Amino acid sequence: MTEKLRITEIFYSLQGEARTVGKPTVFVRLTGCPLRCGYCDTAYAFTGGMLYAIDEILVTVASWSPQYVCVTGGEPLAQKACWPLLSALCDKGYEVSLETSGAIDTTGVDARVSKVLDIKTPGSGEMHRNLYGNLERLLPNDQIKFVVANEADYDWARARMAEFALAEKVTEVLFSPVHDQLEPRLLAEWILRDKLKVRLQIQLHKYLWADAAGR
Repeated sequence: MTEKLRITEIFYSLQGEARTVGKPTVFVRLTGCPLRCGYCDTAYAFTGGMLYAIDEILVTVASWSPQYVCVTGGEPLAQKACWPLLSALCDKGYEVSLETSGAIDTTGVDARVSKVLDIKTPGSGEMHRNLYGNLERLLPNDQIKFVVANEADYDWARARMAEFALAEKVTEVLFSPVHDQLEPRLLAEWILRDKLKVRLQIQLHKYLWADAAGR
């Protein structure tokens, strides 16, 4: 396949978030993002990178013989060749996840891909970028993520869960505290208090390797 994508890094690590947390995974990090979330920890992926043909990406991914592949960013869907890349990875038999901000239309993403859709909370500074039409395209294998900076974010996320019946649409709704900003214990207590049908997640990779690139 001759389509090319601008790639910041391809690396093998443990998945730090979502349903397959702790699983050895190949990450394909695409360059570029139209959002500027206040808590972003991958600003190094906004610019730069190198062009790779999809076939070159597939060869690199295969060198680790992985079961899981995560396409991330930046915002992967900002590059149109992301769609055929996702399908090509699925065709190779990998279990593929896509980490996306929810600010770009997900129409046409291969149904075999588990979309991890990040609904932007007020604390992100990018709440106005949410495309709620993406929620209509959710499949049971998809996942929803809310990154929570404070109790106001938590209350807002809880209201969106009820408004869109998210716990009934997908198998995983993830609540993640902003690292070094919201104490995870507090978020845990709010979830238990309100009996929310969600999974609390912390970013495992940050506890293992801090904010090191390629981890």
